Amino acid sequence: MPKQKTHTGAKKRFRLTAKGKVKFKHAKMRHIQEHMSKGTKATLRKGSIMNESDARHVRSLLGKG
Repeated sequence: MPKQKTHTGAKKRFRLTAKGKVKFKHAKMRHIQEHMSKGTKATLRKGSIMNESDARHVRSLLGKG
């Protein structure tokens, strides 16, 4: 059996915490932000932990289970 390769798109977008949870950055922070409120932008700037049902799929793409 050959080794499983890491999905390079997932490798660039997601990180694993020490406990195995999946961290990600929010979308919509690249351009066109003048219409957003300060609170919305502050919320989107922070990273977040992915829902466990989605995280299982991402972990398999990263080769971590």
